[in-house]
Amino acid sequence: MDALTIQEAAQTTDWSPRMLRYIERAGLIEPQRSDSGYRLYGPGELQRLRTLRELVTRFDLGLGEVGFAMRLRRDEELAGAVDAWLQAEPRRPEDVAPAQWLRWEQDKHTKLLAAAAATPATSRA
Repeated sequence: MDALTIQEAAQTTDWSPRMLRYIERAGLIEPQRSDSGYRLYGPGELQRLRTLRELVTRFDLGLGEVGFAMRLRRDEELAGAVDAWLQAEPRRPEDVAPAQWLRWEQDKHTKLLAAAAATPATSRA
């Protein structure tokens, strides 16, 4: 198999080896591995890296945004939740007076943030 090491791929694509590893962790590319576990970049991976750079440059995107777009395409539950959020209209709870709605939302956020801060980070991951 004709393939480049991560160093050679970095020189060819103008992505740093660190960025190539980040792109892999983000799930945007999956290089083959040698028997020794080294990343190997073939023509398909090099093309994906070139077109990824064109995409992020043309549309002024971050790699995280492209990764999120990929997740939306693969995860129907996530896509549905995002669609529902985008279509939802804010509504005041019936038991909250209009004059109290702002304070009610502020209190709700304060309580949620306090609960999140009290939860160990490992259980949120």
